[in-house]
Amino acid sequence: MLTILGFAMIATFLVLIMTKKMSPIAALVLIPALFCVTAGKGAHLGDYVIDGVTGLAPTAAMLMFAIVYFGVMIDVGLFDPVVRGILRFCKDDPMRVVVGTAALAAIVSLDGDGSTTFMITVSAMYPLYKRLGMSLVVMTGVAAMANGVMNTVPWGGPTARAATALKLDAADIFVPMIPALLVGLLGVLGLAYVLGLRERRRLGALRIADEESAETKETVLVGAGAGAGAGGGRLGKRPVGGGTGEADGGDDDGDLLKGLDPDRPTLRPRLYWFNALLTGTLITAMILELLPIPVLFLLGAALALSVNYPRLPDQKARIAAHADNVLNVSGMVFAAAVFTGVLQGTGMVDSMAGRLVDTVPDGLGPHMALVTGVLSLPLTYFMSNDGFYFGVLPVLAEAGAAHGVTPLEMARASLVGQPLHMSSPLVPAVYVLVGMARVEFGDHTRFVVKWAALTCLLILTAGILFGTI
Repeated sequence: MLTILGFAMIATFLVLIMTKKMSPIAALVLIPALFCVTAGKGAHLGDYVIDGVTGLAPTAAMLMFAIVYFGVMIDVGLFDPVVRGILRFCKDDPMRVVVGTAALAAIVSLDGDGSTTFMITVSAMYPLYKRLGMSLVVMTGVAAMANGVMNTVPWGGPTARAATALKLDAADIFVPMIPALLVGLLGVLGLAYVLGLRERRRLGALRIADEESAETKETVLVGAGAGAGAGGGRLGKRPVGGGTGEADGGDDDGDLLKGLDPDRPTLRPRLYWFNALLTGTLITAMILELLPIPVLFLLGAALALSVNYPRLPDQKARIAAHADNVLNVSGMVFAAAVFTGVLQGTGMVDSMAGRLVDTVPDGLGPHMALVTGVLSLPLTYFMSNDGFYFGVLPVLAEAGAAHGVTPLEMARASLVGQPLHMSSPLVPAVYVLVGMARVEFGDHTRFVVKWAALTCLLILTAGILFGTI
């Protein structure tokens, strides 16, 4: 019964947000509450929610102060040289813009933090997508997949969890997987190239259509996109009708379009090397786990504000400038806490995982690594990484060991689903991505799921061919 309710709850949630019948925050709260009552455990709903909020509170705190910290670093111009290099490559060519998005997201993902990656990538690329009238879901989809591949670095989370759960060395898991992961990254870049060509053709068609009639209604790639404006370095018109995933109002768009203005008053060029050293120290401390990540970002944000903007009004202005993102993301995280709290508290997650493991035929025992790789796609999408790596992977590894499959093979296979996992509604960082890009979560999901699943299968195939899985 719990298995059926669990899958039904997830399916209901996805259908409602993808069809835009409910907002993600409302769906994350109301749907699990309804199913909790249906399961006969309504009396424990409060406990489940508090447990979920308690578990995600450090993540919410980390995201809040990470947004402030990296928002300030963007304001002061720390990332401008990297962005300028990517933008010089992109020029005004949609194909190069999409490939540049994937490359920038992959490079920044080396810090192991998804929210950081998305903040920098969107801040850098959003103006180009708006100016050229490109589809914003292409930007969010490509960035999420590139980050998903790179999220497997040992300090990124999944690899460390797999190593801890199976009592293995993280390097022994990750290093042999590098060739397969590189294939996955090349796959993302190749997909970015193809999507960029599609955008180039679409915008070319729109340019011709605009010349024929100023009233032509835009054609939007995969049902969600941006403005109808053609290229040529001008800001496109707002699209007719919905489906863009953007908020109304030109003021916010204007602020983002000026976000990397070389003449913006928030720049602090004389403090460039201080900010670079501070960020490098922060990332190093994260990797070495000198302090909990929320504490590091809290200290980093306070120090960055105090040094770069010593005047109190300036500090208040910078905090206010990033308050919308902080509120949107933290609100979404706490809403997701209701969803995860009910899933775990009612036992739905354990029941679903057990049923999936039980459905594996005995004949597939010697191929449990392959089975684990395939199962990692839906399981890491519908579950948190903690739930999968600490709850499901040990069970799968034990079943594989009975058939001679080593724990290392099982651990490597478990990493395969990360490109899809990074777009899961249970991943807080994805709300940073869609929120800053002004894309509806349902539009992003509808676009990215098929491509992310294909990327996961590409990594799995490469891992098998290279003999690491």
